[in-house]
Amino acid sequence: MRVQATARGWTAVWLVVLALAQAAALVMLWRFAVHTGTGQWLDTVALTGNRIGQDQIDGPVNRILNAMSVVSLVATTVVIGFIALIRGRKTLAIAATLLIAGANVSTQLLKHVIDRPSLGIDPERDAVGNSMPSGHTTIAASVALALILVLPAKVRVLGAFLGVAYAATAGVATLSAGWHRPSDAVAAFLVVGVWAALAGLMLLVLQHEQALVSSADAHRVAAAVLGVGGLLAVLASGLALTSLLDQQQIPVDELGRHPLLIGYAGSAAGIAGTMGVVAALVLLSVHRLVPRHKG
Repeated sequence: MRVQATARGWTAVWLVVLALAQAAALVMLWRFAVHTGTGQWLDTVALTGNRIGQDQIDGPVNRILNAMSVVSLVATTVVIGFIALIRGRKTLAIAATLLIAGANVSTQLLKHVIDRPSLGIDPERDAVGNSMPSGHTTIAASVALALILVLPAKVRVLGAFLGVAYAATAGVATLSAGWHRPSDAVAAFLVVGVWAALAGLMLLVLQHEQALVSSADAHRVAAAVLGVGGLLAVLASGLALTSLLDQQQIPVDELGRHPLLIGYAGSAAGIAGTMGVVAALVLLSVHRLVPRHKG
């Protein structure tokens, strides 16, 4: 069906709402995780719990994280742009590049802008300063969402699931390696989600009036699987972390193995779940942003 002005208007509203909602969620996460004792304590419990079983996963975790660099990001961006160009979609190549570049530059700027007060909960790491958002997680998530945009509809769902798995693994790996707190990874996903919505708006504004959209390209089932699965994981994470609050008066170093494991596993579920939800939101609207026939 031909894209009608009304449909494009509602899609634009949807993207603006997504961008604002994820930006608001980022601000609330920052206020809670960085500026409250409860948030800092929960982050520290999860980060301390990473030592459980660390010997078994240390090697794979380091290989995953060490593979992410500025050079690899540039190379991947070139490949993603090339995929869009061989499909004859110059605007899509620009939008995907904007998504990746915007998200990663924003993450680096936020690292320097965000102030982390020392509340005496994790004095050893407080000396390092702010670590929100996670740069490695931003790289993985921006590549994953850019792939959802540029891949043809026939392989888009496969790319979405592989991308979510890759980004979620990278986010959990930063926690497992002790490089980042769980809130840093979640914040990175939200930053990328905001830029995905902005890239979508760019595609919509520059879309030809003759563009044709097919409902067959709307991957509603896959988006539902990712979205509902992600929400359930986030809910499970919230319940797990909430169960620890009655022990908040105990210094983290004095907690037993069981609460540390709950904090670590619960946070890992929250990281993976957030990526699933962010990707599902992109998958829901991508068929209108990248129509079957560009016109």
